[in-house]
Amino acid sequence: MLDGFVMALSGLTQGVRFVFTFQGLPNVVMLGVAAVLLYLAVKKGVEPLLLLPIGFGCLLVNIPLSDLMDEGGLLRFFYDIGISTEIFPLLIFVGIGAMTDFTPLLENPKILLFGAAGQFGIFMTLLLALALGFSQVEAVCIGIIGACDGPTAIYVTSQYAPHLLGAVSVAAYSYMSLVPIIQPPIMRALTTQKERLVRMPMSAASTVSPYTKLLFPIVVTAVTGLIAPKGLPLMGTIMLGNFMKESGVVQRLTGASENEIANIVTLFLGLAIGGTMEGHKFLRPETLAIFGLGFVAICVDTGAGVLLGKLMCFLSGGKINPLIGAAGISAYPMAARVAQVQGQLYDRRNYLLMHAMGANTGGQIGSVMAAAVMLSVLKGFGMA
Repeated sequence: MLDGFVMALSGLTQGVRFVFTFQGLPNVVMLGVAAVLLYLAVKKGVEPLLLLPIGFGCLLVNIPLSDLMDEGGLLRFFYDIGISTEIFPLLIFVGIGAMTDFTPLLENPKILLFGAAGQFGIFMTLLLALALGFSQVEAVCIGIIGACDGPTAIYVTSQYAPHLLGAVSVAAYSYMSLVPIIQPPIMRALTTQKERLVRMPMSAASTVSPYTKLLFPIVVTAVTGLIAPKGLPLMGTIMLGNFMKESGVVQRLTGASENEIANIVTLFLGLAIGGTMEGHKFLRPETLAIFGLGFVAICVDTGAGVLLGKLMCFLSGGKINPLIGAAGISAYPMAARVAQVQGQLYDRRNYLLMHAMGANTGGQIGSVMAAAVMLSVLKGFGMA
């Protein structure tokens, strides 16, 4: 018994010595990062469903002598069964599809163009990442941050650049939570007072038939499979969730996808991502570059959407408010609410929400399609 106590004390002494040596400094820094993530989640309410388990996973993996990411460790187990196999992000996409209403997009299909413009930053950031020396697959993973679509970023990165998973995931969800802070200054800078005051009519009763809403996910899945088959798992799962919702015959499956399955998977996914944030692997110059490029991506995406909105405002004779163009990114439904709030700052009787929701759902499809196209191109050139 005494021998066991001595061994435990010796282990503790080694742990303390490890923390206060240069070798353990990266872990100390990451323990601080874990504390920041937990603070943001608990006190500030910043994406708590994911940042809290990510922060706690980061805490667990950076405790001295932790073996949770070693073979057989708890965090390694979550990583192997859910991220290495790509199952976790795909299951989350089923839940996202079950929660998404494509009616505003179907009522005004031209708004889908905002979803396309909202992906411009992805491709620009990809080129910047290549210029900075990242490989082709790494550049694709970094560019996806600009979509503000965490599951897509996780899916792509876990497949082709798992060593960047922690940095890309944290950057994607951090910027998604910062949409209400990042977007408004860009929206104001690129629009005039007259454009911001453009009123768009409130939607009346929906003119979209139930059959159209039921066929939409099937058609989108088929088209994606023909254009970019590499992205079929992404688009197929989100459209499966939406098809279940619109069918109305599997309420239990729809409810489970939205709630129980999504909640459990989010918990395990966050812990696994946090487990990739071990200090010696995470604290590298590439990490700072990824965060910087991610910021560029979301700014460019927002600007491209607003500029397209200005063009459509001009072509429509002043009937489209350019502010809804900022909702073309995939931060659903946060970006749509930002457009609504900004519109009402200048005219309290201006209701842009449903129009912005159409652009936002277009951005959801656009981000998945952008990832699908890039992955298919990489596969075609033998790089994926």
